[in-house]
Amino acid sequence: MKTDNKIIIVEPSYLLSSGLAHCFDDSQNLTVTVQLDSVERLHEKLYINNPDILIINPLLLLYSDVISLRQIIHDFPDMICMALVSSYVDRNVLKQYNDVIELNDGKQKVISKIYASLNDSGSNASQTENIELSNRETDVLVAIAKGLTNKEISEQLFISVHTVITHRKNIIKKTGIKSVSGLTVYALLNNLIDESEVNK
Repeated sequence: MKTDNKIIIVEPSYLLSSGLAHCFDDSQNLTVTVQLDSVERLHEKLYINNPDILIINPLLLLYSDVISLRQIIHDFPDMICMALVSSYVDRNVLKQYNDVIELNDGKQKVISKIYASLNDSGSNASQTENIELSNRETDVLVAIAKGLTNKEISEQLFISVHTVITHRKNIIKKTGIKSVSGLTVYALLNNLIDESEVNK
């Protein structure tokens, strides 16, 4: 999995922008490089930072005479554009984006949407990365996604706690994900676990 997916957030609300950026604090492969409160310098920042993902309030582009979504897609065809919605936006407008992040989306759901968009675009082939995990590492990953502690995992797999910790370190190194929520999303996206099994 790519370990340096760069994100630019464009949202006039400081609280909303900061709250969203906080979702990625413990992710090794999702990094917010720029936060803007308007689109005035967006094109410049896109060229300078060359982000993988743009998360933007769609109303800023809808009513802008400085830059448009069409122009952004044309100039940065490989970049993922996600709409950050906190009020009503026409459905036809939202269809132009890779996905939509809504105000009531939780942290795990936001990360899940981003990973799914990365996979769909081909920018992040997380499913192919799964083959790098050994069978035992996959077992440990599934157990982590189910919410088991290191001690519980060691008892379930008949290995020492030290071995569990070693496997966890290897999983983090290979996937680039160090948070439990991120690893859970990874397991879900790669069909290693069913959503009904999470936190059982």
